[in-house]
Amino acid sequence: MGGDESIVQAARVSYGRGTKTVSEDRNLIRYLMRHCHTSPFEMVEYKFHIKLPIFVARQWIRHRTANVNEYSGRYSVMPDEFYVPSPEDVRTQSKTNKQGRSDEPIPEEIANEFIQDLQETQNLLYEKYNNYLSKEIARELARINLPLSTYTEWYWKIDLHNLFHFLELRLHPTAQYEIREYAKIIAQIVKETCPIAYQAFEDYRLNSVTFSAVELKILKNMIQYKLPTFEEMLEMGLTKREVEEFFTKISFINNFK
Repeated sequence: MGGDESIVQAARVSYGRGTKTVSEDRNLIRYLMRHCHTSPFEMVEYKFHIKLPIFVARQWIRHRTANVNEYSGRYSVMPDEFYVPSPEDVRTQSKTNKQGRSDEPIPEEIANEFIQDLQETQNLLYEKYNNYLSKEIARELARINLPLSTYTEWYWKIDLHNLFHFLELRLHPTAQYEIREYAKIIAQIVKETCPIAYQAFEDYRLNSVTFSAVELKILKNMIQYKLPTFEEMLEMGLTKREVEEFFTKISFINNFK
């Protein structure tokens, strides 16, 4: 609901639609992004219908700035569908990331044993679930022993500003693989519907870093190379205003005490 034009129209609230050129719109959106003027991005909203394993949903729901309506196991029978990872996605616990898996491969026989155990347990628990239902045990009780790998689904509506925050966290390499795969698809949808805003998001948030005061001191001592000229920076894709702001940052570093 909305696109790049919605962002610039909200920022230029006194103007009508189509009063500026695409290049001027691009400059404005990039300015808003890099200076954290976030409210115009809230004028764009996305509503997704998502099917996902419950354990992914429990991570996802931590993004509390969205509107959610989820499939109910109290009203409806839970589906006979469960997530099972691919053998190549079965890994050991990371020694550096306390909450994630490592990149080290695991012996094939252990991975296959793990997957087989998952499937056997899933089938057994769903069989028992169906048995409870046949004995007229309430759905809200019958469901409680189903595994976290059971699929659920929901409608998830969120504005672009908060969606960018979701993507910044869930596209990160340390995010769990399964939720990263969803984030990649959502990112592609945003890229197609708000291309200018998404490019600014990539440039200023997703693929950027910030520096602490101590790090700035280190950078000040490291700046010994020849900087590109103003014209060379324009040829690299920066706008005139971005180049001016860059030199302001460099001056800040040089003046940093």
